[in-house]
Amino acid sequence: MDITTILDGLLATFIYLVASYILFFVGKVVYQLFHRSIKVQDELVEKDNLAFSVAYVGYFVGLLLAIGAAVMGESMGLVADLINIGLYGGLAIVLLNLSIIINDKLILNKFSVKKEIIEDRNVGTGVVEGANGIATGLIILGAIHGEGFGVGGPVVTAVLYWALGQFLLYITSLVYNAITPYDIHEHIEKNNVAVGIGFAGALISIANLIRFALMHDFESWIITLEDVGFDVAIGLVFLPISRFITDKILLPGRNLTDEIVNQEHPNIGASLIEAFAYIGGSVLITWAL
Repeated sequence: MDITTILDGLLATFIYLVASYILFFVGKVVYQLFHRSIKVQDELVEKDNLAFSVAYVGYFVGLLLAIGAAVMGESMGLVADLINIGLYGGLAIVLLNLSIIINDKLILNKFSVKKEIIEDRNVGTGVVEGANGIATGLIILGAIHGEGFGVGGPVVTAVLYWALGQFLLYITSLVYNAITPYDIHEHIEKNNVAVGIGFAGALISIANLIRFALMHDFESWIITLEDVGFDVAIGLVFLPISRFITDKILLPGRNLTDEIVNQEHPNIGASLIEAFAYIGGSVLITWAL
């Protein structure tokens, strides 16, 4: 490889990085537009609001995953790549902010998410909102990375995939609440960080399976829906299995529910193991399928 090729590669990498950081800045501006009553700078550095920081970082991790979809794979040329980064990055910013609204209205619908994060500094709520950002980023990654598109072109297809993913995340929240012997909303509202972490792991694990199903080349809507439905069904069935594994194997001699909700100080370490079981299980499923 000659020096000219190396320099060209370094220059292209630098340009991609600059474009990505511009998108991060745009993402920050759009986030503020969607949340006009929240003073981001004050929450981060003046109030040291950990709950908001966790949610905010999750939003940017989701944006990073979405940008990655435009950068991954073979280059179509610098100009075309930059157009794709701008197009899909901008789309991702809008969809990520809309997903936060959906998270507030559907997934955590029994209390005010804004009040919990901004006024009460509820880290458990911040963890779930951050996980929703990461989960949405994974879904957008899968939606954009697959080759071939349905009627309406790539943008319409990506939006429809995102909407499908949001619906499935809501279904996941219902299933997860059903398999736990406690009301997750009640305990998250009580600032139980451990419950929030376990729930976050479940959301990310299912989103990873949605990503995997969507990253296949588009053939038809029916085939895509079958793939997504099959993978998500496996993931939802595996959730209680993962919880059982956590309870009986990863935490031998301890009861997971007792560790998370039935003691004065919820065991965050136990909930991290629970979240790992969900996410690790979803990764293993994608490797096996």
